[in-house]
Amino acid sequence: MARPEEMAQNMMNKWVRMKEKGNSTFTPLSNQKRPHLAIQCDHLKDAEFWRRQILREITAGIGKIQNPGLDEHTVRDINDDINKKFREKYHWNKRIHELGGPDYNALEKKQQVVAAGTEDSSSLRGSDGYRYFGAAKDLPGVKELFQKHALRMAKRKRGDYSHITTDYYGWRDEEDGVLVELEQEALLSSSSSSKRSKSGANHNKMNDSDDDDDDDSDYGGDAVSYSADYLAAVPTQQMVEQAILEKKKKELLARLTM
Repeated sequence: MARPEEMAQNMMNKWVRMKEKGNSTFTPLSNQKRPHLAIQCDHLKDAEFWRRQILREITAGIGKIQNPGLDEHTVRDINDDINKKFREKYHWNKRIHELGGPDYNALEKKQQVVAAGTEDSSSLRGSDGYRYFGAAKDLPGVKELFQKHALRMAKRKRGDYSHITTDYYGWRDEEDGVLVELEQEALLSSSSSSKRSKSGANHNKMNDSDDDDDDDSDYGGDAVSYSADYLAAVPTQQMVEQAILEKKKKELLARLTM
């Protein structure tokens, strides 16, 4: 007759197997091989399962590479495998979003932006996006990369505008020719309007002179004489055209800055 401990253990194992069978559809995947391409997966739950598996592999690799006693070749192999897992995780994140799941790539990018200014980072990105973890940071050539990164982060201050180019100030807006063309159209329209106003002013002036002549002939008086200050205060036609041109330029600049 089996001992009570063995009977209890058998009952526990039986209960665990029954729970795994009726829990979810994830248990059959544990015995399957992960698809080589994420696009081959057509179910969201399966894609989530494979993503979690990749995360566990990345965590195990990062824990393994923390050993400083590993030789250089082993450290490079483990670091390459971790970077490969990160690229694979990116494709699975993309596939999960295509299947209607959350956008993990966008969420992870926000987390990276928040943690970008912290000095305590688990990895350092190279120029091509390659990451270095654990003992890989002490490899020849990588330590110098970390030192340059630390100096660059130390020099960054609030109010440092050295990275701003001339495009920010709009100094190159006329290089594409669009603004020059708009200014020419505005000048043509303003000149045509000024010509029309000039012709209308001349016509009115002629009519006024005829009326004045009639009035002088009727009343027999002399023509009205104006003082020099009054005549100087009256704007000339050139001044009117210049004012219209300035107004057109201001309206054009206001439309462009909106």
